[in-house]
Amino acid sequence: MSSSSHGRPTGRRRRTSALTAGALAAALAATALTGCSGGGPAPTSADLVSADRGRIVTGGTLRWAVDAVPTTLNDYQPDATDTTALVDQAVLPTLFTLDAHARATPDPDYLTGVELTSRKPQTVVYHLNPKAVWSNGRALSAADFTAQWQALRGRDSGYRTARTDGYDSISSVRQGASRTEVQVTFSTPYAPWKRLFSPLYPAAVTSTPAAFNDGARTALAADAGPFTLKGEQSGAVTVVRNPRWWGDRAKLDAIAFTAVAPGARADALRAGRLDIADVSTAVEDGGTGISTSAASDAALSAESQTYTQVQSIPGVALHRASAPAYLALTLNGGSGPLADPQLRRAVAEAVDRQQLADAVLKPLGLPAVPLGNHLVMADQQGYQDDSDALDSGTGSAAALLDTDGWRTPAHGGATAARTKAGRPLSLKLVTRAGSAVDAQVAALLTARLAGLGVPVVTDAVPGASFFSDHVASGDYDLALFTWPASRFPVADEVPLFAKPAVAADGTVNEGENLSGTGTDEIDQLLARAESALDGGTAARLTDEADTRIWQESPSVPLFQHPQLVAVRDTVSNAGAFGFATPRFQDLGFTALPAAPQAGGAGRPAASASGL
Repeated sequence: MSSSSHGRPTGRRRRTSALTAGALAAALAATALTGCSGGGPAPTSADLVSADRGRIVTGGTLRWAVDAVPTTLNDYQPDATDTTALVDQAVLPTLFTLDAHARATPDPDYLTGVELTSRKPQTVVYHLNPKAVWSNGRALSAADFTAQWQALRGRDSGYRTARTDGYDSISSVRQGASRTEVQVTFSTPYAPWKRLFSPLYPAAVTSTPAAFNDGARTALAADAGPFTLKGEQSGAVTVVRNPRWWGDRAKLDAIAFTAVAPGARADALRAGRLDIADVSTAVEDGGTGISTSAASDAALSAESQTYTQVQSIPGVALHRASAPAYLALTLNGGSGPLADPQLRRAVAEAVDRQQLADAVLKPLGLPAVPLGNHLVMADQQGYQDDSDALDSGTGSAAALLDTDGWRTPAHGGATAARTKAGRPLSLKLVTRAGSAVDAQVAALLTARLAGLGVPVVTDAVPGASFFSDHVASGDYDLALFTWPASRFPVADEVPLFAKPAVAADGTVNEGENLSGTGTDEIDQLLARAESALDGGTAARLTDEADTRIWQESPSVPLFQHPQLVAVRDTVSNAGAFGFATPRFQDLGFTALPAAPQAGGAGRPAASASGL
């Protein structure tokens, strides 16, 4: 539930803190929903306290910790953050909601129905809820869809957009048979079409480059959620109950999204200044209880104590689930020793993913489930463990290294560094300084590979320069970092595994592929999966693509990150929600706090809201 993108590729911001799934039970209880991974232990996909709306009192302001006040409210701009998305979800239309396994369902507050009326060409008809209106009183309409499509399709360079995928596959958007029908026709098939137009902005925000780029930085011309934007004050963005909302009335008067550093959240919870706080970042920064010398220095920081402290705060419960994000070991296949595909595959095969999952997840009380897929998470619909594809058939990583010509002599009972043609083998592993999880994983990886005669030197670098100065520039052999998971595979993954393009002058453009390696077959399978409108066909192609990715070994998925959320025990329908979409109107208190809370409710102007 944090807005943090700690240790994640900044060029591919995706949601790493999905929120509430609404009232999932009739009584106040902790609920754990398990994943879709088949036999064996499954990750915990959600852990929340749920209550029927009838048990929740009306009123109060919920204080929700975020990393920083967003610099833009336009979620499609490059500098948008997870906090941008969080605020937008409370005040703007999301056409499809996701459950804990990322299964999409039309939101009846905005859609009375949706139809795929044709496959050639792909045509989708949205039936808008006739009650749905913007805060200025104007009905949601085809004009909003048209303006957003034109802004995001990539035809006008004046729009500063983060991505165009999906929108650039659309050929037309128009009103259907009535004002509540919107017909979207695609020029090329696009399987994850349900991700489009969410959030949906009013046409006034997207109709011109000036409005798109700067008009939604601190204000919205109009919104249309259970809450409406009030403004920013004293480091908190406050949204208040929307008087024009047509659905179930929000239980809370207001939500104050309050900027609190991860290391300060335990104190803020203890002092009663917060009601919900994601403390997952504190785990990465040293508070897991991991007791290795490599992690000990990081564990001494203030942030490192947050996780332990939260567990001892009276009236606060810690909820644990698997986050929609995963830790991966990326292998540099574009340059250096791992450009040798056999060596790269041997190193990947040598990684003991179960050992790493045990070390990090078990101390947190989470199932120690290694991740066996690059494209679909273990608690996500369609997951298959394809890691067996990494088996080289040689019997072991050591045998694969021998076959590739990397030999090692016995040396005083210890395994000496392997050499090939007189050249000794040594790899550099880049990690983020201050991350205890990285330090723990690096220590275990180093020991594992050293036993095979593959020396690894760890370089812990500052987080601010981790990607720009090391990963993006190719100054690494191995790198540990977290990837956000796609809610709609394979919409986000296509560029991550695309084969680097070679220009006429011989220069290589790796794009978003940080490993610098790929194949035509992987590109073709991902492209076919992205355009397959039949769910079964798309899942099969996605699985085939993942199998080929394992064999190419650009990276090794290790495990889904833990999502740890502290929630005050008077708060309901909150917790660790994994992939699930928020239902903000159901958030609330079973008993109002006795003391007045900061960031109280107020009535905004009907036509506009802003920071």
